[in-house]
Amino acid sequence: MGSAPTGGGSVGALAGRVLGVDLGSVRIGLALSDPTRTVASPYSVLARSRDHRADHRAIAKIAGEQEVTTIVVGLPLSLSGAKGPAARAAIAEIEELKEVVGAGVDVVAHDERLTTVTAERSLDEARVRRADRAAVVDKIAAAVMLQSWLESFPRATSR
Repeated sequence: MGSAPTGGGSVGALAGRVLGVDLGSVRIGLALSDPTRTVASPYSVLARSRDHRADHRAIAKIAGEQEVTTIVVGLPLSLSGAKGPAARAAIAEIEELKEVVGAGVDVVAHDERLTTVTAERSLDEARVRRADRAAVVDKIAAAVMLQSWLESFPRATSR
């Protein structure tokens, strides 16, 4: 899917921090870019509540505190690139999130295929015990997805 918004808005402001969001059914992984939009870092994990609106308010609060101008939400496309039930649910949730954050912050979707696999491999290489992974894998997956989004834009090079 790339970095196209799911209805309205631009592909993202040209400056400002970006919040990466990995929507899971149990946890929401968050990652944050630096102000120059060069590097994504794992930020936090939110426990899902039974109320999506409350989850979205928590995301919006963090976005405000961190002076985020764009929120990039992972879109769980199938390996073929098709939008299955999980992707359709994410798109619906992205639309709900847009209502909560308002017009001042762009909310866009980005393909998150294999981000959790990449995060798990990183944890394997770092020899993180399986019992300790649940606390970090979602924010690492969010950082992998956000870094992919950041790298999808050409960077100016100085000479």
